[in-house]
Amino acid sequence: MTTKKPESAPVEAEEQITRRKLLSWFTGFGLFGSAIITVFSNLIFIKPRATYGQPNRFSIGKPEAIPPGSKIALDQRRICIVRDGNKVAAISTTCTHLGCIVSLSETGFACPCHGSRFDQDGNVTGGPAPKPLPWGARHRSGRLL
Repeated sequence: MTTKKPESAPVEAEEQITRRKLLSWFTGFGLFGSAIITVFSNLIFIKPRATYGQPNRFSIGKPEAIPPGSKIALDQRRICIVRDGNKVAAISTTCTHLGCIVSLSETGFACPCHGSRFDQDGNVTGGPAPKPLPWGARHRSGRLL
């Protein structure tokens, strides 16, 4: 007598996750995450954070109102008005090193942040400042701008 083995029902092949497949998934997620971080950093951190607005123009009055031989520091406007004889000019009080506000000193200008020194004409005499202080003044209808 022959006994038949009972026919087994077809076993559904369950997909087992192999170690290689799991590692490839982790690698894919890691590369995708790195790409997202790269795009985010390019959009946020590479863009300059400076805001460019309208030019900062303002009136400081008539040149005759400034006494001869005087220096008037306008700290909120970051300029110093200098009158020497009949000449009137404005010099920036923003340090060319890192943008600190320089103050008046006996020899010219001094930066309190990193020790840059400038002479009466704004030329660098010491410290880390790479350029002299910029000059500028405009006359319109007898007024300084």
